[in-house]
Amino acid sequence: MHSTQAIFAATVVVAATLIGCGPDAKPANTAEGTKTTDATPPPKTARDDVKTPTSGSIEIDDEIIKLCGNIPVAHFAFDSSSITGSAAQALDPLAVCFTTGPAKGRKMVLTGHTDPRGETEYNFALGQRRAGSVSDYLASKGMQKTQLEPTSKGELEANGTDEDGWAKDRKVKISLGK
Repeated sequence: MHSTQAIFAATVVVAATLIGCGPDAKPANTAEGTKTTDATPPPKTARDDVKTPTSGSIEIDDEIIKLCGNIPVAHFAFDSSSITGSAAQALDPLAVCFTTGPAKGRKMVLTGHTDPRGETEYNFALGQRRAGSVSDYLASKGMQKTQLEPTSKGELEANGTDEDGWAKDRKVKISLGK
C-alpha cells in the first residue's frame, strides 16, 4: 500500500507541475517582440513590416557626413540586429573614413533604438545588440574597438504610433564620440 500511495503522490506532483506550465503561462502578445517576463527574445511572428528591408535604419550624424561625405542609408529588419547588404554599403565607407580618411582615429558612439512595443528590458537588450552588431562590423573593417562605443536607449526616444513610425524608431544612430 505504501508504494501505491507514493506513486499516487508523485503522479499528483508531476500533474500539478505540468498544469502550472500550461497555456496560461504564455506571455501577452506585443509587436517589436512578444511580451516576456525576462530578457529572452520573443518568438518570431508573421508581420508586414518584416517583408521590407526598410524596417529599421542606421542614421549617421551630420557632423560625420561633413567629415566623411554622403553615406548611403542603411537598413535592418524588424526584431533584428543583423547587418544586411544595404547596411554594409553604408558602413564600409564609414569604416574607411574612420581608419584612413578625415575621421582617422576619431571615436564614434553607436546608439541602438527600438520601437516601444516590447518589454522595456527586452528593448534595451535589442538596442544594445543592434549597436553591438554595427560595432562588430566596423571593427571587422579595421576600426579599433577603442574607437567604438555601443550603447542603447531601447524604446526611450520612440514616438511611432503605426508601422511606418515604428520602423523609424528601430535604428542605430551613429555620432562622433569624445
